[in-house]
Amino acid sequence: MEILAPAGSPESLTAAVRAGADAVYLGASSFSARANAHNFDNEALAEAVRYCHAYGVKVYLAVNTVLRDEELPAALELVAYACQLPVDAVLVQDMGLFRLIGRAAPGLPLHASTQMSIHTPAGARALQQAGATRVVLSRELSLREMKGIAANASVELEAFVHGALCMSVSGQCYFSAMLGSRSGNRGLCAQPCRLPFQAEGGTGHDLSLKDLSMVERVRELEAAGICCAKIEGRMKRPEYVAAAVSACRHAVDEGAAPPALLNSLRAVFSRSGFTTGYPDGRLGREMFGTRQKEDVAAATNQVLSGLRGLYKSERRRVPVHFFLDIRRGLPSRLIVRDAEGYEAAVEGEIPQPALNRPLDAAFCEKQLGKTGGTPFLPAEYTCKIDEGLSLPIPMLNGLRREALKRLETARRQRPPVSFHAPVLLAQGHASSPPRPVPARLPLRGRFPDDSLPDAARALEWCYLPYTLPSERFQTLTAAGYRIALELPRGLFGLEDAVAAQLTHLWQAGARDVWAGNIGAAQLAKELGFTVHGGFSLNLLNGEALAWYREFGLADAELSFELTLRQAAAIGDTLKRGLLLYGHLPLMLTRNCPAANGPGGCRHCKVAGKTAVLTDRRGAAFPVQCFGACSEVLNTVPLEMSDRLAEVQNIDFGVLRFTVETPAARAAVIQRYLTAQPPEKEYTRGLYYRGIE
Repeated sequence: MEILAPAGSPESLTAAVRAGADAVYLGASSFSARANAHNFDNEALAEAVRYCHAYGVKVYLAVNTVLRDEELPAALELVAYACQLPVDAVLVQDMGLFRLIGRAAPGLPLHASTQMSIHTPAGARALQQAGATRVVLSRELSLREMKGIAANASVELEAFVHGALCMSVSGQCYFSAMLGSRSGNRGLCAQPCRLPFQAEGGTGHDLSLKDLSMVERVRELEAAGICCAKIEGRMKRPEYVAAAVSACRHAVDEGAAPPALLNSLRAVFSRSGFTTGYPDGRLGREMFGTRQKEDVAAATNQVLSGLRGLYKSERRRVPVHFFLDIRRGLPSRLIVRDAEGYEAAVEGEIPQPALNRPLDAAFCEKQLGKTGGTPFLPAEYTCKIDEGLSLPIPMLNGLRREALKRLETARRQRPPVSFHAPVLLAQGHASSPPRPVPARLPLRGRFPDDSLPDAARALEWCYLPYTLPSERFQTLTAAGYRIALELPRGLFGLEDAVAAQLTHLWQAGARDVWAGNIGAAQLAKELGFTVHGGFSLNLLNGEALAWYREFGLADAELSFELTLRQAAAIGDTLKRGLLLYGHLPLMLTRNCPAANGPGGCRHCKVAGKTAVLTDRRGAAFPVQCFGACSEVLNTVPLEMSDRLAEVQNIDFGVLRFTVETPAARAAVIQRYLTAQPPEKEYTRGLYYRGIE
């Protein structure tokens, strides 16, 4: 199993390599999901790749943020530079960039970021078919669910083994963007979830999880079909990286890590301990925790000093085969070859007749084996030595030093990956000038249940839960409502049940679904449904729309992290929509925060009752469950009913109903049909102020 370490700085990279990592992941100066890490400029990146390759360590470059159209050229320049080094893979979130890299550098391995929210077999298959060589799975999966994905997709699977857990499913958190214009999808999360949020009877920090640690059970991950154990922590200190890598190294190689090392790992960083709740399928209050004074104090100078010893010296890790040729009358010759096929050859003096003790294989092997301070580990020797010859020890040592130096240089200087700059899409919907706004923008409505007002007949589509009974589907269709089935954004463990229900509804006449996750879209496509893409696909550029058009979507909602101006400028021909009303979903979580009370979550079982989270200022955030996950909603709804004329180059608007009564839904629809101003407190979202 590969041990993959975070490298947020050159110091952490060195710590990772010396502690025993098989690979590192790091970010460049831009487009990294950890934008506030030290990261690597071009020169530092090149040196990092050379150093890691010399020691047999792979380098994965994280270009794992969502991108706007104007950012794609710079992102491609970075990838082109990475191909020259070359890095061993690029980690990507944005499907537009994914599409471009596939065209520009087909020989460059692509890893699908955990930010893509892949948590089903269908999701893994979708990325595999798209060209991903590896998928980084969502952190919320159980071991059983990982095993199910591995059994139904042949792509490499990577999973987190240690480090921080976001409360939200990665790629599905808009909390930081909405509250402070710092988008987690763009690497600038302000971590509002670590602040006090109180559920009824909860912990007081009901959005803050303990860190994951499966270090002691890494072989269980391997048995579940995981090929790579990933350590989180590009914002962490080198001592943390060394501790986590070393503990994983021991666990992989020997089956267990020393208890003292595990204690040091907890001391260097924890949030009141660790959790294995997600891998074990045990959700609940015991998974929650915050960083306490005692946790900070545990990282003593003594602990840190001890951990520095883990990366004090270089680790010999590249096995090499020495071929020594000492023949009478010929220059002495040494060839060194590694398992990857790299080799170096050097020649020295002609050996002389021995005056005292002649050279023998045992003596030569002893001298050649002195590879300390280099990446190389002597694995095999082939010595051909004529009898009665002598070679000065300094000369023999010189042959070894020069050969290893040349081999290290060869390993550092690998052939580049071919890159051919692709032609980018022109900006503007259908690559045409802005179109006139229709007399009435077509509207769609998302409803949490089947209580549809009469006014909903005027909607282009009504999105209803996939759990809708077939008889009710037929009744509503006959009454003049156009129904598409909304699939959960979180399908954890539900894929088979969802497929069975969709098959049942197909027989009732259903043909359309809404999907806000690539796995859900793939599943529906495999079953023959027409798929309408949701906002949570995080579409911010025309290349991403082009990818999903080629994938087969009928249309898609753009991300609400765009401004109206940015949304209007997006290219490609795929029909696109925007959310225009609703309590925006700030977070999608598998671990319902409302369940932290002593009685668990009762709200979903009580008609008309909605759970809330209260922040330190008393603001109430509604919480609703759908599928296998819960959504934390914004306190006030997005309202654009009086700004519809400013919504340019958009094919439809979406009214997303969550906590509204049936009467309130009818009033909202009517207000948007007539472009009347909102009546209550509201937000314009990010459509004018934008995000960083």
